[in-house]
Amino acid sequence: MTIHAQQRGLIVEDDPAWQEILAELLTDMGLAVDIADSLDAAIAALRAASHRLAVVDLSLTGGSRQAGNYTAYDEEGLRVLEAVRRYDPGCSAILLTGFATVELAVSALTERGAYTCLRKETFRRAEFRELARRILARASPASLPEAEPGAPAHETPAQAAGLASSQGSVLLVEDDAGWRNVLAELLAEAGCQPRASGSFGEALGYLRRERFVLAVVDLGLASSLDPGSNRDGYQVLASARAAEIPAIVVSGLASLADVERAYADFGIFAYLEKQAFDRSAFRAIVSEAIASGQAGAGELGRLTPREREVVGLLVQGLANKEIARAMVISTNTVKRYLKSIFQKLDVDSRAAAVAKAVAAKTSGGWNPVG
Repeated sequence: MTIHAQQRGLIVEDDPAWQEILAELLTDMGLAVDIADSLDAAIAALRAASHRLAVVDLSLTGGSRQAGNYTAYDEEGLRVLEAVRRYDPGCSAILLTGFATVELAVSALTERGAYTCLRKETFRRAEFRELARRILARASPASLPEAEPGAPAHETPAQAAGLASSQGSVLLVEDDAGWRNVLAELLAEAGCQPRASGSFGEALGYLRRERFVLAVVDLGLASSLDPGSNRDGYQVLASARAAEIPAIVVSGLASLADVERAYADFGIFAYLEKQAFDRSAFRAIVSEAIASGQAGAGELGRLTPREREVVGLLVQGLANKEIARAMVISTNTVKRYLKSIFQKLDVDSRAAAVAKAVAAKTSGGWNPVG
């Protein structure tokens, strides 16, 4: 891919070693690189020139974790994300951190406009290059009209290149590179377009931006908040269920409690153990799961994943403020989602939208409860 010589990248990082790694990667891609080690320096760089890509560390100015809590300085990277949106709206930002909690990942993606979140402890140069290429291949966000909730998503680079498959896009969440490659190959063989990620933060970014027909998830994703817990896969399952995407678990964690929780709490389609993994069985289950998600979607199938999430919360009887809190969005955004939902379902009230969702659930064609 050829990148215009005047395009620039911004690195906001206070660790010299990471500055060097990231600068080398972006320079190799043809970007002119600016480096800032604080919020003030980042704002100055954003004001001085436009950038296509910013890589932002969450923890700046030497903040540290103390007794499991974060100091005020640890989240200064979030303020940098806000500055990117304010001063350089054509710039896509990646949050890169060693201390990303689920709450911070959600906040960065939904409130601060980050493209995705990456963890330093699972950082891979090749995957970062591919992610950066995808971002640079997109039209500048500033040049695209702002879409109302429910508007069709812009084409992904794969779709623009004619690579979209007959089965659709599948979210693959696996932090082991070997298993990730195997599963991606099998998904491609099954006629799917895999979108691979290695963490909850990356997966959540994809779920916010793209449509998927299936999620394939490893439960044993290392947690950046508590590496010993090794259960971020459950967070991915919760997000997939809220978006009404059928999920298959492929995991080495095969305890009875894990299996029961995955089925009971997250409604997964199937649970496969890595120790007894069968390639042919996996491909067959993938096709069955996709077919189950597409069957009888009808009118409600026109809703986006986020709109389906809103409908699911409506069915539970939540008010606008409660929906906003559950989805980490503003009440005004909830109202815009509701307007789009009413138009697509041809209804004029919450009660009517709930009635259609419940009717679809009863017929087995759609399950709105997240």
